[in-house]
Amino acid sequence: MNKNNQASEFDYVIVGAGSAGCVLANRLSADGKHSVLLLEAGPKDTNLWIHVPVGYGKLFKEKSVNWMYQTEPEPGLNGRQVFQPRGKVLGGSSSINGLLYVRGQHEDYDRWRQRGNAGWGYDDVLPYFRKAENQQRGGDKYHGTGGPLPVSDWRHRDPLSEAFVLAAAETGIPTNPDFNGATQEGAGFFQTTTRRGRRASSAFSYLRPAKGRSNLHIETSALAQRILFEGRRARAVEYKQDGRLRTARARKEILVSSGAYNSPQLLQLSGVGPADLLKQHGIEIVLDAPGVGNDLQDHMQVRIVTRCAQKITLNDIVNNPVRRVMAGIQYAALRKGPLTIAAGTSGAFFKTSPRLASPDIQIHFLPFSTDKMGEKLHSLSGFTASVCQLRPESRGSLRIKSADPAQPPEIRINYLATETDRRAFIDGVRILRRILAAPALKAYAVAEVDPGPKVQSDDELLDFCRRTGSTVYHPTSTCRMGSDPLAVVDQRLRVRGIEGLRVVDASVMPDLMSGNTNAPTIMIAEKASDMILEDAR
Repeated sequence: MNKNNQASEFDYVIVGAGSAGCVLANRLSADGKHSVLLLEAGPKDTNLWIHVPVGYGKLFKEKSVNWMYQTEPEPGLNGRQVFQPRGKVLGGSSSINGLLYVRGQHEDYDRWRQRGNAGWGYDDVLPYFRKAENQQRGGDKYHGTGGPLPVSDWRHRDPLSEAFVLAAAETGIPTNPDFNGATQEGAGFFQTTTRRGRRASSAFSYLRPAKGRSNLHIETSALAQRILFEGRRARAVEYKQDGRLRTARARKEILVSSGAYNSPQLLQLSGVGPADLLKQHGIEIVLDAPGVGNDLQDHMQVRIVTRCAQKITLNDIVNNPVRRVMAGIQYAALRKGPLTIAAGTSGAFFKTSPRLASPDIQIHFLPFSTDKMGEKLHSLSGFTASVCQLRPESRGSLRIKSADPAQPPEIRINYLATETDRRAFIDGVRILRRILAAPALKAYAVAEVDPGPKVQSDDELLDFCRRTGSTVYHPTSTCRMGSDPLAVVDQRLRVRGIEGLRVVDASVMPDLMSGNTNAPTIMIAEKASDMILEDAR
């Protein structure tokens, strides 16, 4: 792209080079027939720690690649603000996330279909999961090989993580070798989006193979300011780069893939959103769309820290200079060892009540401990297991605070707003405690450090959840797909009431699915790519 041109024209302009945007850029440019511009507000993915799996801890508060958002004070969490890291770099949050590959339950997608979203049931989306995937274990009914996205087993034997799976079995939770197969329920090891011990972000998996195409143009450090309309047709994106305003026109479509926070923010800044909000900030109304920014959902987690009897945790390695150097050498030489730890090694999915049709809790087990994720590891030998409620009822909102695109939006998630959500955490923590007290962990678990044995009653456990609960970094549903008046996009992800504009990312999910959001976001973009190309014929 000629940097001297203030305006340029492409068939497709994609805003956001994250988990979804990189997929779109690859698929829409593949046949050479369409010119594609990909805009990313952040830099190239050159930070070393992006590519080392355990590096997500280093990037947690790294401003150069992270939007570092905060919620407003959360009423259900004693008025605390909750830190919300989001990727601002090629690959988006897939460059800084915890690397787990968990698609969710079959029932999640069937529920989407039953809510009026034809074409989004499990049988509809499974082919796109398989198309994306290059499964280390080989292909079968549920998995694909030869796709761009490597999905791999963990490259480090850890006795603690293995003991957790055995302990879960001792409490009656079945062992499950594949959370993405026939059923999710059970305990086992997570697979990760890694290739030979290195992170495989969507920038690595989808963008690198496509970068040399003459019809694909990638611009970094390019912050979208607003979408420009002719009537109700989206025509161009105005963005700021190197201090200058530039305009990119789209002959066919503009595709917003900026994530659950930045996609609704951009729509609102552009005049598509709740009329009262837009008037308040002096923004000309293109379409009064009250649903834009509504229905925000996120997974919350509550972490139990246990003191370990043996010096085999990551804490012990990091806090010992010799062992730390040895771990670095092992990773450099073999791409194995403790530096390959993702944001969960083993884990479990279970029901807090037999009345439930499918698991409502996910456990992430980690062979290290810290006061807060992204902060210094404890000096003690410790390990962590966290409770995450899979399908929260609580919903919040995303609203611009200013007409300035550089200002962070107002994020309200409303954690623990319903009795169902509160009960799930109380019961989930009790079940997790039973696992941690099972015989398989007896040789390792010395004592519960946090919350500690004094916290026992429902009220005490709920207070602990309110004091310490935080995010699992899975915001969704702010540009929700559906056919009701508050739905933002239709089943083909077109913004309702607008021409030439789609949203393609986790914000379109009708509700939060029961797992980690990276895999389904990539699936959504794979499916969207086919729909976009079909509609272009």
